[in-house]
Amino acid sequence: MFCYSVIILVHAMRTTKRTVLAALALALGSLQAAAQADRSFEIAKNLEIFSSVYKQLNLNYVDDVDPGKTIKVAIDAMLSSLDPYTNYYPESDIEDVKLQLLGEYGGVGALIMQRGDSIIVSEPYKGLPADEAGIKAGDLILEVNGESTRGKKTADVSSAMRGQAGTQVTLKLERAGKVFEKALTRREIKLPNVPYYGYVQGDYGYIKLDEFTADAAKNVKEAFLKLRQDKPGMKGIILDLRGNGGGLMNEAVDIVNLWVPQGTLVVETKGKVASKNMKSYTRMQPVDTKIPVAVIIDNTSASASEIVSGALQDLDRAVVIGQRSYGKGLVQNILPMPYNSQMKVTVSKYYIPSGRCIQAIDYSHRDEQGRAVKVPDSLKTAYKTKSGRTVYDGFGIEPDVEVEPDYMSNLGMALAQKMLIFDYATDYYRSHKELPPASEFEISDELYADFCAYLKRRGLTYNTITEHVIKQLRDVAKQEKYADAIETQLKAMEQQLEREKEGDLQKHRSEVCDMLKAELLNRYYYDHGRIQGALKGDKVVNRAVEELRTKN
Repeated sequence: MFCYSVIILVHAMRTTKRTVLAALALALGSLQAAAQADRSFEIAKNLEIFSSVYKQLNLNYVDDVDPGKTIKVAIDAMLSSLDPYTNYYPESDIEDVKLQLLGEYGGVGALIMQRGDSIIVSEPYKGLPADEAGIKAGDLILEVNGESTRGKKTADVSSAMRGQAGTQVTLKLERAGKVFEKALTRREIKLPNVPYYGYVQGDYGYIKLDEFTADAAKNVKEAFLKLRQDKPGMKGIILDLRGNGGGLMNEAVDIVNLWVPQGTLVVETKGKVASKNMKSYTRMQPVDTKIPVAVIIDNTSASASEIVSGALQDLDRAVVIGQRSYGKGLVQNILPMPYNSQMKVTVSKYYIPSGRCIQAIDYSHRDEQGRAVKVPDSLKTAYKTKSGRTVYDGFGIEPDVEVEPDYMSNLGMALAQKMLIFDYATDYYRSHKELPPASEFEISDELYADFCAYLKRRGLTYNTITEHVIKQLRDVAKQEKYADAIETQLKAMEQQLEREKEGDLQKHRSEVCDMLKAELLNRYYYDHGRIQGALKGDKVVNRAVEELRTKN
């Protein structure tokens, strides 16, 4: 009887528990439905308000309202409250989307920049329409299809030069006082994502990857195989991701796949839409799981660059060298919109093999000025690599070996800002037909003396931080009535500083030579030559070789 009563009691308790759970589920469902209804009402209400605001503007505003421009500004303002990577692109900007994702656009293949009210060619890409037409760095662009560029922004002129492949664009240019025209046929321009690969210090391969655009993994693989074929005894490989802002995630996964086994988890994405969450594993047989690998990053290496460097670090497959990366752990999808427009939307965060997300800025929380805040140290979590080393989330990829960056001197900044190195290289290129090979070229004493004389003729002037501090001190001294008492000392400091500045060209000779060498090599041997010429004195690359030597 007792056992039977217990059975009845247990059954009753189970029935009651199921009833309570069902009631809770029903209540929760009702709450969610109510919340969804409230949210739908809020969306509908605010869309109606927006529509009414625009209608009243269109009817009553004193001047004509450009609907395309006004609505674009409104959309941009709305999206800017989310994160910098969620963007709307009207049909007119689709070429920019192709450039970002595929490294492709319809154009003539030349970089341009603004100088005062003028637009000048800063770099033609080798073998593309502008280069084939004989357009050179330093050429002034006076007109595009008969329309003057005077006073226009770089973006406007660049947009005018781009267009559908196969169409023609006419440029009026000026070089050394002579005006000429070039009729160019636009081409589908695909920028090389691997601008250079070769060897450093004899036995170590080096691959520079600029972007994770389409075929990035294929091109890195081909470069690696070619290097290994040329030197079967290659002792290590360096993948340089400095300045690489990312791109396509699948390319990042396939690059990791080159050096880790098939079936290895590289990255996982998690977002609001559960059906879009995914885990990405290596799909193919690796090329080489034994060769020592070094990955170089800096503070502008982001997104896909951080997936590659972080995954290889988490898997203990590579040594990461350089500076802490940018910290972009967000994933974007391109969504089609009406009238051939598109929207790039942040849909998820990504997590690398250790489980960490390297996103450094929390865009869902903002300070009193409306600025997104960085993830605080207190919320950073420790994770473990495959072999048990400790790594952290929330602030990019921290290198295994940190190499302090070189900071530009006041002299270097002045030479760059005033475009004096650019101008000197332009004049030099026009008067010298040849330059030694990129692997051999160095700035000689004679060439450097000539450059110094050029700067003297141009009347180089620049201010140092010390001069700025002296000026501030003088201003404060005037306010506090000490100016007369210390003016003699301040003038003496200024005079001494001027004498010291006269020696800056020798004090910072190494830095200036690197800048001058890069610009000259770019003129004669394009981007490929500039990269090759810089490798010998690159302290981060040299440190990577040191680390790889310890692995052999």
